[in-house]
Amino acid sequence: MGTLVAGANAALTAENPGLTSVMVGLGWDVIPSRGPASELVPLTLLCGSDGRVLSDAHLVFFNQIASPEASVQFLGEEDDEQIDVDLSRVPAQVSKIVFAVYADPEMRGPGNFAAVRSAHIRVARPNGSELVRFDLPAANRDTITAMMFGELYRHREDWKFRALGQGYTTGLRGLAADFGFDL
Repeated sequence: MGTLVAGANAALTAENPGLTSVMVGLGWDVIPSRGPASELVPLTLLCGSDGRVLSDAHLVFFNQIASPEASVQFLGEEDDEQIDVDLSRVPAQVSKIVFAVYADPEMRGPGNFAAVRSAHIRVARPNGSELVRFDLPAANRDTITAMMFGELYRHREDWKFRALGQGYTTGLRGLAADFGFDL
């Protein structure tokens, strides 16, 4: 399927009959500095048709590495972060799965994406062969403190991927407000 641009989408299951699980890889480089660096934290949100997280249990991150039914799990380390998604086990009420990253405000560092380069999200088959990739465009990210990289979403009976690259200046609090979860 190839490389996407922001806003583009790709059919996953319709073009790959029998595809029941995928690996979503998130990656980035941080320019080294003499001072503290931003600590980037991935977050996966399982959302209903209203665009809000089903419950706080449907946030998958470092402190809760799997969704309640284990359809979404942080597992491998082929990329900076790897999330395995068993599409066949995703609850029917989940209409999309959003993959975001935020700069940890608790760490000593700039707390933004200014030093982040070569950020990407990719979707691959379980064997690692890449289906689609989105390289986030280089931009002035001095005020960006969280970013949605991409999302898997249901389209009728199939799953698609959408490249997002949408930044937040309000960090994790902005994501919580938009997606309806507690901090």
